[in-house]
Amino acid sequence: MDTSQIIMRRTLIIIVIVITILGIGGATYFFFFLRTANVTIATPSSNIRFPSAGQNSSFGSIPTKTEATQASSTKTFSRLTEISAGPIVPGEVVVTTPAVNASSSPDTLVKYIERRSGNIYSYSVTKGILTRISNKTIPGIQNAKWLPNGMTTFIQYLSGANSSIINTYSLTSSKSDGFFLPQDLADIAVSSAGILTLASGVNGSSASLYNLDGSRSTELFTTPLSSLRLQFAGPKHYLAFTKASATLNGYAYLIDDSGNFSRIAGPEKGLVALTSHSGKWVLISYLHKETMDMELINTETREIVPLPVATIVDKCVWAADDSVVYCGIPKNSISGAILPDDWYQGAIHFSDRIWKINVSGRYAKLLLDFPKQTNSNLDAEALSVDSANTTLTFVNKNDGSLWVYTL
Repeated sequence: MDTSQIIMRRTLIIIVIVITILGIGGATYFFFFLRTANVTIATPSSNIRFPSAGQNSSFGSIPTKTEATQASSTKTFSRLTEISAGPIVPGEVVVTTPAVNASSSPDTLVKYIERRSGNIYSYSVTKGILTRISNKTIPGIQNAKWLPNGMTTFIQYLSGANSSIINTYSLTSSKSDGFFLPQDLADIAVSSAGILTLASGVNGSSASLYNLDGSRSTELFTTPLSSLRLQFAGPKHYLAFTKASATLNGYAYLIDDSGNFSRIAGPEKGLVALTSHSGKWVLISYLHKETMDMELINTETREIVPLPVATIVDKCVWAADDSVVYCGIPKNSISGAILPDDWYQGAIHFSDRIWKINVSGRYAKLLLDFPKQTNSNLDAEALSVDSANTTLTFVNKNDGSLWVYTL
């Protein structure tokens, strides 16, 4: 073989190697960056009207207008501010405090728990000041449920051998000591009416209502159903629904103060529910042909209103007057995702925009294009809004950071 043939052969080998590397690189890019979730995606628009009950959802295609802002050194984007880089415990509260005297102004406070230490912090939206208000060290907190006044939060954390025991403790933002609730509670919900607890086992579940000082008030109901989640649904009703899975039919029930169950939704795969404060409305999401659908159910008339946008309902929050729902709506899809299971397990992350769903006007409106303003992705969870409907907070599941947005 002469010199020219050797050179040509080497050249061909190099070309084959380069083509192979480029092919592998392209396949990797496609697999990791261009995969898309089977979640119903809303095209950004100024207003998207609800379809009438029984109609199919439609999204429209009206361009949105978003104010362009630049991040400062404190990560403030016009009406959007990063309070904590996190990670924080999912669950925070927004409280509007009245003016102390004629010369002062009302203040809006955001209270949250730092995950690493368990310390409570308070951020003044009006003054832009962050203050640590509790130095109790409780690592490993899984979630927090706050009373509406922001004075007490009920935390759940793991302890014991192999972290097998679930503890529930009332952590106050003052210097007073808290108290423990029974161990291994499957779920809790809190409101000014009391503490709603759920104990579950192989034989079913039982729910009890405790007074805010920790003393037991009454047993509400027992049921052979297990793996439930509980919420307050107005002053005299409660909402219970089965924990969501794409492989199991889910149900939602309205329960009166005598313990009577009335089914309002289901059977639907991956069903998640969120009741309004008055209990008049229940927002649900469920899996439909590998995509998420979202609907409103009127608990008085049982009218079902399909919504023009869709997400997992755990990415939503009701305004105090039930007129509006705020949701993190994914703008991306992830093909092959098992929803909502993969999202709960952290196997997938979405890139969300914040949408405002107006119940009385029956339209949805793009409120915050987070990726466009911050050049980063938002996977919204633990949304919270103050009673005056002026301040919205949310946690970015991607990194555990906490953000506040002035409505």
